Amino acid sequence: MKRVVFNQKGGVGKSSISVNLAAISAAFGLKTLVIDLDSQANSSHYLGFDQTQPQRAAGISDFLKQTVGWFASPKEAIDFVQPTQFENLYLLAASPELADIERELESRYKIFKIRDALTELEQQFDRIYIDTPPNFNFYSKSALIGADSVLIPFDCDGFSAQAIDHLMANLLELKSDHNPGLTAEGIVVNQFNPQAKLPQQLVQQLIANQGIPVLDSKLSSSVKMRESHHAQTPLIYLAPKHKLTQQFVQLFALLEPEFIVADATEE
Repeated sequence: MKRVVFNQKGGVGKSSISVNLAAISAAFGLKTLVIDLDSQANSSHYLGFDQTQPQRAAGISDFLKQTVGWFASPKEAIDFVQPTQFENLYLLAASPELADIERELESRYKIFKIRDALTELEQQFDRIYIDTPPNFNFYSKSALIGADSVLIPFDCDGFSAQAIDHLMANLLELKSDHNPGLTAEGIVVNQFNPQAKLPQQLVQQLIANQGIPVLDSKLSSSVKMRESHHAQTPLIYLAPKHKLTQQFVQLFALLEPEFIVADATEE
């Protein structure tokens, strides 16, 4: 299963959702890979890799650079995958260099290289989670072309709600042109405050107006997420019994109903 987490709006929690769902997948014993396609490298940093340093870990930009140069024996994508400190959890890291090579990759029409890499990597991993940039660019399109499904984070903001229609139009066009098998698994409601009226109204509008399901498990706003980022430790390892962790586990259960939820949160 190759799952993209995508929204054209920034700040909706793509990296947090990608990493935490992947970590829960790994906690269930699935060999799981996170692919970070955002030049900000937030998912990479979350998993303990500071990609802004000169001695950064090899990652997706190094793999893609091979496609715009001449290499006698180009390496496979698996050669750039890094193990994390967490069992069963691996990373294909991003770096700021992704922004530098994007134009050349696009001009040489390398948009299917990530699809080909995903086909290869799927033989090595049980689950693949792909974090994308906050726009419909070369990297997000490449990921969607190669993925099985897409999750759409929604942060209970009026502007985010307005952007959903445009996002869905882009997804439908890409699905029609390049990936007829792409499935929209649903909208993930993030930073939800059940006591406030606006978030409830926006969610009800999504349920009523969109042709994509709004997933039942909503993610609350919590300082524990910021602590998790700071500790570079996903919630399932940092605070397995916390309310937000349990919400992530419930979300995972919706996506992977064959797993028994209690197993991943046992201490």
